Amino acid sequence: MVVTASPLLEEHFPIHFDQVKPEEVEPAIHQLLEQMKQRITELGHTTDQTYDGVLMTLDNVTNPLDYAMAIVRHLESVATTPELRAAYNAVQGPVSMFYSSIPLNQDLWNAVKAVAVSPAAKSLSGVHERHLEKTVKGFRRAGADLDAAGKQQLEQLDVELTTVTTKFSQNVLDATNAFELILTDEAQLAGLPESAIGAARESAKSRGKEGWRFTLQGPSYTAAMTYLDDRETRRSLWEASNTRATAGDLDNRKLILEILRLRRAKANLLGYKDFADLVLEERMAHGGAQAQAFVEDLKQKTAPFFHRENQSLAALAQELGYPTVEAWDVAYLAEKQRQALYDFDDEELRPYFQLDRVVEGMFDIFSRVLGIKVTAEPDVPGWDAQVKYYRVNDAGSGLLLGGFYTDWFPRENKRGGAWMDSLVTGNPDEGSPHIGLMCGNLTPPIGETPALLTHREVETIFHEFGHLLHHVLSRVPVRGLCGTNVPWDFVELPSQIMENWCMEREALNLFARHYQSGEPIPEDLFQKMMRARNFRSANGQMRQLGFGTVDLKLHREFDPSSSGDVMAFAREILAEFTPATLPPHYGMIASFTHLFSSPVAYGSGYYSYKWAEVLDADAFSRFRHEGIFNEKTGAAYRANILEKGDSEDPSALYRHFMGRDPDANALLERLGLLNGNQLQNG
Repeated sequence: MVVTASPLLEEHFPIHFDQVKPEEVEPAIHQLLEQMKQRITELGHTTDQTYDGVLMTLDNVTNPLDYAMAIVRHLESVATTPELRAAYNAVQGPVSMFYSSIPLNQDLWNAVKAVAVSPAAKSLSGVHERHLEKTVKGFRRAGADLDAAGKQQLEQLDVELTTVTTKFSQNVLDATNAFELILTDEAQLAGLPESAIGAARESAKSRGKEGWRFTLQGPSYTAAMTYLDDRETRRSLWEASNTRATAGDLDNRKLILEILRLRRAKANLLGYKDFADLVLEERMAHGGAQAQAFVEDLKQKTAPFFHRENQSLAALAQELGYPTVEAWDVAYLAEKQRQALYDFDDEELRPYFQLDRVVEGMFDIFSRVLGIKVTAEPDVPGWDAQVKYYRVNDAGSGLLLGGFYTDWFPRENKRGGAWMDSLVTGNPDEGSPHIGLMCGNLTPPIGETPALLTHREVETIFHEFGHLLHHVLSRVPVRGLCGTNVPWDFVELPSQIMENWCMEREALNLFARHYQSGEPIPEDLFQKMMRARNFRSANGQMRQLGFGTVDLKLHREFDPSSSGDVMAFAREILAEFTPATLPPHYGMIASFTHLFSSPVAYGSGYYSYKWAEVLDADAFSRFRHEGIFNEKTGAAYRANILEKGDSEDPSALYRHFMGRDPDANALLERLGLLNGNQLQNG
């Protein structure tokens, strides 16, 4: 089948998501693959062996395929159907093999090396000098110097990794959707806030059932685990969530072993001790040992506060008649403790966080700070009726920088979590705008009541908008060094710094208004929130450090011949970072899509969240000192961080903005985890 007209074959701004047909995916992608292979062959034989002729051509040579696969990959994650999944699974192997083959093409590698040793290369500077240097390193790290047998083996490893990680992700989605808990006795709902009861009732109605329906989707699960008095129901939900994809046709345990084996084999083939050293060589940590030392150092500094918090929680549990604190009790008891200590309940804030007002207020804040203008375009169709589209212009020049989509609510044809993705990396200065998206699984509207969010969900929106701005505001002329194409232990700085504005009264006043009265958050409620902000902050930190530790140890130390069962190996590590005993069947890593949903994903890189949190805590101190709406500070941040991508070393970019290296204690200070500076955290 030859496709002559398809939204996958011609770039559009905005993208014609509503016109993509599953039956066109395979023929369109195979058509593009043949074109891209011809382009690579021609580039390898080019007589124009100059930086522009080889490097800049290579930077853009696969744009049509990148565009089409970005669309298909995204639709499979947010609007999947059996037909689309089958088509995606059919093309991902050949596409993965093609991308793996590019640095293994000997003619192309010779052309790149010829440019690198040419006299003209010595005159390159700035972003172009960095581009050449990173391209040469990238080819070598991707196996360009392997012999023919090694190259063939590497291509096969990459295809297998793509296939098995996609299967892992799909199993998690299917296992999540396979679970539901229907309660028919209203007495079992004791403790739940009205918002959660209403959502559970609507969920049951949507399935034609009586009663109240609970799922493993974030808004449903989190509310139940935090507020539901019925301990056995909490236990059922917790066990369902933490044993997802560990049995039957959706069992991910063998896939984890296969992913770890393939990653280790790839690293060894390329001359690295382990996958962590391969992945982290070009990141800020530069190696697995350094990343692990960073995580361990934070763990040691946090542990005394962690144990103190857990002793306090255990004492409360005794008072409430709990002989022991089980894993399904922690969130529930912690909420009881927070209410007792601070007279504060997150649900009190929910009426002040109407989704549409939060989003518009966020746009207002960063339009002021960063000199941009965000405009809704209501007539642009997306992949679902709930999807919205916006364009971003520079406020001064009017230049169109890009556009983006938002998709905030859970659906059963959509994967869980929250994320930002770069659909098109353009060059606004040459008339090619960027396109991105933000997705979440936030509390949906209930009947006539609009979507009312928790404070954490508000932070999630701000976080993803930070990633989005890093992409859309980028002004780097080299596509491969543009936007979020930065080391992953730096990429979370632009996202995590945004969450700080969610705790500032001046910023909250712009969007935190009661959805009925329009009144701002009352001062006494705001003060309660501020007093409680570091409640159990050591537990929050240890949870993230636990994920970072198990990630690094799985990729650096785990050996199936000597380490035993992978689930037991992971459980033993995570037990050090959790406030309650983990049962023998605990299997969270089987649904840990951050680590195993793509050939790299956050594998060996989960520590990045904490690494970047140190940077964001320190960088926001400049805004706090100079003014959270200070346009000059915002302009400096935009110019030195958001616009720069990977055009310079991240450490240098940070120094350009802050005038110094980061203060390693900034995060501990913000969390109240420095001796002599501890805020009450339970």
